[in-house]
This record gives sequence, structure tokens and C-alpha cells, in this order.
Amino acid sequence: MAMSESFSLSPIQLDILKEVGNIGSGNATTSLSALLNRKIQMKVPKVNIVSFDEMMDMVGGPETEIASIFVKIKGDISGSMFFVLPPHEASLLIREMTGNEDFHFQNPPYSNLAVSAYMELGNILCGSYLSAMSDLTSLNIQPSVPSAAFDMVGAILSVGLVELSEVADQAIFIDTLLSDEENLYNRMKGHFFLLPDPHSFDRIFKALGVPR
Repeated sequence: MAMSESFSLSPIQLDILKEVGNIGSGNATTSLSALLNRKIQMKVPKVNIVSFDEMMDMVGGPETEIASIFVKIKGDISGSMFFVLPPHEASLLIREMTGNEDFHFQNPPYSNLAVSAYMELGNILCGSYLSAMSDLTSLNIQPSVPSAAFDMVGAILSVGLVELSEVADQAIFIDTLLSDEENLYNRMKGHFFLLPDPHSFDRIFKALGVPR
């Protein structure tokens, strides 16, 4: 097992990652607005570097239940990405997308339609962020087909951490706020966790002209 490597980013690098997030959010809002048939706004108020333990604390601790989307990243960089929402907020989006007013993540079993809807949501959100990063860096960044899960934080996040914990013990944390004109979502708060391997970090910032 390789020794884990910690890294730190300068304020300029964090600003660049926030800008990538804002561009990705702009792309995502167009698709989400069409999908939900209402004007959606999405902002990225905060980007930071966090440890794996902090990741779990930020979404309520290892035993808190969350709805998550997970994608593997391939191409010129490698790693993983999670998007997580609290069950109530994720369920609200699923009800909007499917028209099933009875759906809630805490009431399994889930219909194929509900799972497909949440995966499509993850496809839009993760895909928009990675597409923005790809455009800004000119790197080939390809997300895998997303997988959706509803479970405790510890169980879900460990999926992406097992292989990465050998080379790093930190992730990029990207806060997101979703809102709409009718205040149905009331500033819905989601979290992205981007886990590139350290080699990929260097490649991203070199492509952006700000090597570590």
C-alpha cells in the first residue's frame, strides 16, 4: 500500500475550482430547468479541501442517511465523484421528476422510474461539472454511468475511498445551493465531493496554468 499524500491548494487554485463549479452550475441549471419544467438556479458558495473524516461530518456523520450519486472519472485524469442530498430534498426532486407524490427515499422498495430519475439528475449535475472542467483544461474527462444509492454516509462514501485512501486522504468539497422562483426548493443544499488522485490534481492545475 502506498503512503497517503496530503495536499493543499492556494486561494487562486480554490477560486479556479469555484469558477469551474459556477460554470458547471450554469450548464446544469439549463438541463434541470427543462427536466423539472421550472426555472432553477444553482450556486456554488464554497469550495474547500477536506479530509475523509471531514467529508462524513459535513453531511451529518457516518450514520446519517443520504441519497447519493457516484461516478468514476476516467480519461486524462482519474478518481471519483459523489453528489449527495438529504433524503427529504432528494425525494422532493424525484416526486417532481416522476409525478409520484408518494415517493420517499425512506419508504423502499423504489420503482425503476424513481431510480432512473435520480440517476439522470446525477448525470446532469456531475456531467455538467466535469464538462466545465474538461472545457477549461482541454483534458479528456469522462464520467462513468452514475450509480444511485440510499444508505448511511459511512457505507456510501467508503465505496469511493477504498482505492483512493492508498494515495490520498483528502477531497475537494463543493457546496451547492439549488433554488427556484416559487421557493419550492427553499435553497436546497447539496454537496459534491471530487476525489481525483494526486497525479490528476497536478495535471488539472498544470492545464489551468497554475501548477502546484
